[in-house]
Amino acid sequence: MSPASTGASTVVDAASSAPVADSRMTPGGPGYRRMSLALFLAGVATFALLYSTQALLPLISGDLGVAASEASWTVAAATGGLAVFVLPMSALSERFGRRTVMTASLAVAVTVGLLVPFAPSLTALVVLRAVQGAALAGLPASATAYLAEEVTPKALVTAIGLFVAGNSVGGMSGRVITGWVAQEWGWRVAVGVIGAVALACAVAFRALLPTPKHFVAGSLRPRVLAGTVREHLANPLLRRLYAIGALFMTVFGGVYTVIGYRLTEAPFGLPQGIVGSIFLVYLVGTVSASTAGRLVGRLGRRGALYAAGGTTAAGLLLSLAGSLPLVLLGLVLITGGFFAGHAVASSAVGRTATRGRAQASALYQSAYYIGSSAGSTVGAVAFHAGGWAGTVAVGLLAVLGVVTITVLGTRAARIASRRGPVAAAH
Repeated sequence: MSPASTGASTVVDAASSAPVADSRMTPGGPGYRRMSLALFLAGVATFALLYSTQALLPLISGDLGVAASEASWTVAAATGGLAVFVLPMSALSERFGRRTVMTASLAVAVTVGLLVPFAPSLTALVVLRAVQGAALAGLPASATAYLAEEVTPKALVTAIGLFVAGNSVGGMSGRVITGWVAQEWGWRVAVGVIGAVALACAVAFRALLPTPKHFVAGSLRPRVLAGTVREHLANPLLRRLYAIGALFMTVFGGVYTVIGYRLTEAPFGLPQGIVGSIFLVYLVGTVSASTAGRLVGRLGRRGALYAAGGTTAAGLLLSLAGSLPLVLLGLVLITGGFFAGHAVASSAVGRTATRGRAQASALYQSAYYIGSSAGSTVGAVAFHAGGWAGTVAVGLLAVLGVVTITVLGTRAARIASRRGPVAAAH
């Protein structure tokens, strides 16, 4: 039976120059569907837990008697905890395995999620959320590294796109569920329900994810880890991708931290349940992330990033309108542009790093969630100072940064291409 008939691809044995079967997973091949569903569910649980308080910030503000800028720390603490711990967790992933670290991370995060509803004060809530974010740090980098090792290169963008699509579904369902539950029973019950949903996802993830076949344990020695990190940070392409991820997430974090306040205030005055349902636009992100591979195939990586940035900027400008339908259309464009850009950038990291993939992905995730924390905090401060227009201004500056970095990368690639294929890769 040929490799094509079994879903396997072929590679060339360097020693014999003869083609040999590539045992990595490919669409239609053994284990691919189970792997895709498992990591999709992990993505759902990650974003549902990570942003479980975001749609509830107006209610948290009212219940605990704090301002928007203070309540926003329940989001920033979680994303900040993830940003700080993603690199150490990636090191554990290199030593003990991707599946082991992802399973342990979900278990701790879910446990903390079930404690969050009982937080007696804002300080306690922020601390629990920081711990939860730190626990979730084991998911993103390990998942990307798992895919880079277990999936064929041609299928990598699509596979990572499905994981990112799980992020979008988790972010959407978490906000929609909490919005309606909180309207009837309060924000504490709402975050408890999210904890229960994440528990179900975690159990299914562990049962479905295939045992890795291509993982090779690395070293936990700090010197080795530091050397790998230095190597990645010395790569100009990786540095650009890290900055792009952070800037895209600055837009997204700012917009979705503040949008609940805007829609519950005049002139819209929407109830909490309806505001939560606004996050159904995340379905657009599910589609744009899962089709990012085709976008790259048509436009190339940089062309896809230009398209994502332009779409996001158009959505930000449209959201300034005083009409609710136009605001919603703006959110659709922001969401679609963000998730497409994130899928393109994160998959490029996995393909660019030839070793220490978990660390390469961890650095991307760290930058990404630093952007989220910055966007949540700065977006809320800008909203307090200048209303929605202030938050939009922050977002447009971040998009300008994405476009500028991509332009510089395009120019660098053209110069490098004249020097040879090795230089052009950077």
